[in-house]
Amino acid sequence: MRYCIVTGAAGFIGSKLVEGLNRRGVTEVVAVDNLAHADKFRNLAGCEIADYVDYAEFIADLDRFEGSVDAVFHQGACSDTMETDGRYMMENNYEYSKRLLAWCQEEEVPFIYASSASVYGAGPEFREERRCEKPLNVYGYSKFLFDQYVRRRLGEASAQIAGLRYFNVYGPNEQHKGRMASVAYHACQQLLSAGRVKLFVGSDGYGNGEQRRDFVFVEDVVDVNLWLLERGDVSGVFNCGTGRAQSFNELAAAVINAAQGTRLSVTEMVAKSLIEYIPFPPALVGKYQSYTQADLTRLRAAGYGREFHPVESGASAYVAELQKR
Repeated sequence: MRYCIVTGAAGFIGSKLVEGLNRRGVTEVVAVDNLAHADKFRNLAGCEIADYVDYAEFIADLDRFEGSVDAVFHQGACSDTMETDGRYMMENNYEYSKRLLAWCQEEEVPFIYASSASVYGAGPEFREERRCEKPLNVYGYSKFLFDQYVRRRLGEASAQIAGLRYFNVYGPNEQHKGRMASVAYHACQQLLSAGRVKLFVGSDGYGNGEQRRDFVFVEDVVDVNLWLLERGDVSGVFNCGTGRAQSFNELAAAVINAAQGTRLSVTEMVAKSLIEYIPFPPALVGKYQSYTQADLTRLRAAGYGREFHPVESGASAYVAELQKR
């Protein structure tokens, strides 16, 4: 029997990736994760998997899977951008990834992994080039360093190695992430509990709520991962975003209109106190990306031609799913 392995499988993107594999008829999935936060199990409860393996036990005994793996999707990581324990971050995101990559190369198994747009720091250019990469925190640095490690090994690779730099991903199955969940998720929760959405006042030259990010719907991220699985000849580090920056105001408006069945403008929402602007947190000064926009040139050149959801349609689908749940 041969398996697809998904690390971080009970997490946000990992669980949606398992769902995507299931939709394609792939049920021989080994789900790898750390369920210290047990509520994440809900993300896998509706999925078909062959086995579950603890994150630490998995890397300690990789040889049990020798000769039985078709691909590894490495989504597991510490994704807390405010984490200050650098040793913990580097062990989880860098050393673990190196060990797993080395095993995949020995086994000649495709290795598709999660990188992050945090490697670009404050920008302003978001291309997969060394001169554009200036991480602002140790999380971004851990992802940047592994991308560099991968680049040095691509020329001698025995199997596919592909990294995806996720921009601001949002969508179902992220509820366990707490403060690290997407702006779209928090907007939904704030609207439900307080009747309004809170956004930061202006910063870095942007007006209130006008900071802009490349918000990418999780189903699009899954589609790019599965596309790579079908293209074993495509290796490298690629951006994974929509290619368009949209403001926090636009995202909040999309959530509010989807939830309430309205077509209000941002100005009307502010007037109705549906959007409220709050002070910018001192802890984020100098560590915040006020603008991101994926340059998709390399991904398009590799052959990925599908369009990505704008926030209007992505948020609408997300709100509908949250309301259903």
